[in-house]
This record gives sequence, structure tokens and C-alpha cells, in this order.
Amino acid sequence: MKGASIHYHFPTKADLGAAVARRYSEDSAAVLEHLWDKAPDRVSWLRDYSHTFHKSLENGNRICLCSFMSAEHDDLPEPVQQEVLAVSEVNVSWLSAATAMSPEDSDKRARAIFASVAGAQLMARSRADIAVFDTLIDSHRAASLMPS
Repeated sequence: MKGASIHYHFPTKADLGAAVARRYSEDSAAVLEHLWDKAPDRVSWLRDYSHTFHKSLENGNRICLCSFMSAEHDDLPEPVQQEVLAVSEVNVSWLSAATAMSPEDSDKRARAIFASVAGAQLMARSRADIAVFDTLIDSHRAASLMPS
């Protein structure tokens, strides 16, 4: 693919970055919808949710786009920042519904779960050791952040 072809569809790097993040957000929403449809209860939903992050680590030690782009938030163009925020909000919204608590409590718990699962993924990636992720998720369950 030639540069001119890319610039035809995405006049700036910011446009391209925003489109990539938007697509990731849409893909994430589809994965979460699938989790909702296939599992019978919230415990299964949350177990399967953390497993999606585990699978990324199994796939070339990859991490969530939101995580690595958030680390460079201040250097990203504003349209990309907005799309990266949308990725995290897709996750938080889904987790909030999955926790089935009062709206205020479920939002707080959803943000804590997202931060802890994404953080566990980052720690495992930095050590190139998926077992680190599993151990951290188990500790979140033991601390009742996530259901067992």
C-alpha cells in the first residue's frame, strides 16, 4: 500500500490513529457483547472478561490498545485521546452492567476492575510471564474485587 493511498483516507496521522482506536473500541464492544450472550451469569461474564486480556498475552505478549496508548496520552493528538478514552468507557460501561450493583457502586467497581485487569496485563507483559497475570487476577478475586 502506498502512502498516497493512506493519506487519501486519512489526511493526517491523527485521523489514522483515531480510526485505529475507534475500530478497536468497536471490536472490543463486539467481544464484550459476545461474552454477555454466551455466559449465563455475572460471575461467568467477569471470569471471561479477564480471560480476554489473558488471550492477548498469549497472542504475542500483546496488551490492550487503550493501555499502551494511554501511557502516551499527553503526546497523542486530541482526536486520538478521545477515541482511546472511548475504549476504556466501553469496558467500564460493560463492567458496570455486569456487576449489577447500584449505579454509583457499579461504576466505581467497574473502573476498579478495568484498572486492575489492565494493570495485571501490563505487569505480566513487562515480565513476559502470563503466570504473573493469572496470579494477580487470582489475588483480585481473593480480595473480592472480582467474583470467584
